[in-house]
Amino acid sequence: MTVIDRAIWKAALTALSANTLKTSLTTLGVVIGSASIVLVVSASLTGKRYIVAQIEAVGTNLVYAEHVKSGSEQDRVMALSDEMTLADLDAVRTSIPEVVETAGTHEMPATVVVQGVERSVTLVGVTKGFQRIRNLVILNGRFLDAGELVSRIKVCLLTKELAARMFPNADPIDRIVRIGELRFTVVGVFEERVTTFGQAEIQRESVIIPFPLLSSYSGSEFVKVLYAQADRPETVELVTRRVAAVLQARHRAAASYRVENLTSLLRAVQRIGVALTIVLVLVAFVALGISGIGIMNVMLVTVTERTAEIGLRKAVGATRREVLAQFLLEAALMSGAGAVVGAVGAVMLSLAVRPLLPPPLTVSISGMSIALALIVSCGTGVLFGYLPARKAAHLPPTEALRHD
Repeated sequence: MTVIDRAIWKAALTALSANTLKTSLTTLGVVIGSASIVLVVSASLTGKRYIVAQIEAVGTNLVYAEHVKSGSEQDRVMALSDEMTLADLDAVRTSIPEVVETAGTHEMPATVVVQGVERSVTLVGVTKGFQRIRNLVILNGRFLDAGELVSRIKVCLLTKELAARMFPNADPIDRIVRIGELRFTVVGVFEERVTTFGQAEIQRESVIIPFPLLSSYSGSEFVKVLYAQADRPETVELVTRRVAAVLQARHRAAASYRVENLTSLLRAVQRIGVALTIVLVLVAFVALGISGIGIMNVMLVTVTERTAEIGLRKAVGATRREVLAQFLLEAALMSGAGAVVGAVGAVMLSLAVRPLLPPPLTVSISGMSIALALIVSCGTGVLFGYLPARKAAHLPPTEALRHD
């Protein structure tokens, strides 16, 4: 570092420390703007990751298919051959290499007597692979084992809500319940990892039983919902198309199947998250712009107040470039200090809030947002400090020395 460089640094630091209150108040706007950028991006990432995690918890890499029934009577009669079966599950699993698991479900209404009152429940027959695909949370007991899933053994799992109604003060495991005309042994209590609000086969008061048992009880061997699990997120779209092709190839050309996945919903969430982040960052930029205007105003006043000092510096040999560098350095120091304080404060606030959030939610601190806050904040100070610095650099020495 040269002598001139050290002199510029010394002059800039001396000028800033000469009026600490004015410097601090000017820097405060940058602190707020810098902290806003970090907090806004962190909040956006936290919200987006939480929503995405909730959607993915419904089922990992999930593709699901349903037969779309026609409204005409003739089509309804012919549609028996269009219904999905266990053979369709096997075909999807064996003919699509990217599928690692399949499952099928079928449900039917039933009744159960709870404390002398008959209540409607939903019997849900499930095949092997259902638990792996849907990620149900087993609160008590266990899920159906491999032998039970392929047999007609009368065992069941109850939803948390139904178990609480049927056994309010007792452990339901190994208890006998009568549902419809059948008696079941309760082996588990469960809930959805993320509630689907009744949009899936699981309702608030549902009973899971082996698929063969439901088929025998209802007289129907059809699968209402076919699930296929892709091996990784990148192949979900491919698996969706191939499942549709397999079903169409195995049934009438007139048959219609709705084959969907959660990818479109995930993309929508990501787009909403990006749009929200952009809007909030723009708001933070407005705050930085306001603080930049404050820096420019203060620097302009400072140039007027220090006209005599500028004239003296030029008289002893300071060049325009050196005066310009000094005032730009002052603006950069103010904005840089504000940027660092704001970013550090935002990170500390995020870390302080993290323990207060519920377990599924965790604050995500983006290193890119910190870098963005530092770069933009420092750039704002230099940009808005250029006009005052240029004015100071172009002051004529003789006029500056005569300034009172």
